[in-house]
Amino acid sequence: METVFIDVTALEPRMKHPVIFTAFDDIAEGTAVVIHNDHDPKPLYYQLLGERGNCFSWTYLLNGPEVWEVEIKKNSRTAETVGEMAAKDMRKAELLKRLGIDFCCGGKRSLEQACDEKGLDVLRVRQQLEEEDKKPAAGSQPDFTSFKPAFLADYIVNVHHAYVYQNAPLIEELSQKVAAHHGAGLPFLHQVAQKTSELVSELLTHLKKEEAVLFPAIRLLETEGKAVFASLKEPIYMMERDHDIAGELTREIRTLTSDYTVPEDACNSLRMLYHKLAAFESDLLQHIHLENNILFPKALAMAK
Repeated sequence: METVFIDVTALEPRMKHPVIFTAFDDIAEGTAVVIHNDHDPKPLYYQLLGERGNCFSWTYLLNGPEVWEVEIKKNSRTAETVGEMAAKDMRKAELLKRLGIDFCCGGKRSLEQACDEKGLDVLRVRQQLEEEDKKPAAGSQPDFTSFKPAFLADYIVNVHHAYVYQNAPLIEELSQKVAAHHGAGLPFLHQVAQKTSELVSELLTHLKKEEAVLFPAIRLLETEGKAVFASLKEPIYMMERDHDIAGELTREIRTLTSDYTVPEDACNSLRMLYHKLAAFESDLLQHIHLENNILFPKALAMAK
């Protein structure tokens, strides 16, 4: 029941994460691994969350600028994650969205963790979620949890990938034009254009990887029982990391535009850009939600 201390700086680069994962797997619930590092180990947090799920707490004991120490405590995974809540009930997904709780890229957190990050009263949020149960079931969208993995992958390609292919180039071009015409008076528009270009580039590359590699592997596993990979965990982890990058870029764009609040004297082009960006973000959140919280867990369960 003792805490395990790991000096990450003394390990070879290729051994750092495997050593930490092994130590975490070996400790009992209620105990912890403390890691000592010379930089913020935040990428490890996302990898641990992606591969082990919502079964640990992450506490900074030292937070730079030269030394970082983090306590990773193993907890029992009993709490439903916000991603699982959203996947089961669209009414709750809509409420979480209104509250600004990220159930897509951050879907593997508990409600307590998500509320703590947003400064929300978790008891009040739980009460609101219970009230959603009393409302009529949402019937405007299909029950995605009933879709088989291959069918859901096809749905994502035909609906959400198609949306990106159709709208991303137009939004990127519009952001460049608006920045060129109004950037002198509104300098942040140059940053909006830059972040939009990064987002478009990231997404277009990401979609190709899914369509050429991961989704065919899921279809083959379902239809013929053949495994392309020794484990689906690694390619799925890579796709989730892409989602994290895209999610961070959309949050930066939202911050730069003050939640897409259009200036009073804005021209039609600027108004159109903000409208398009908001719609693009909304579609992207649903897109990532379907993959992170429904498709990927189904595919991993099937692979077992």
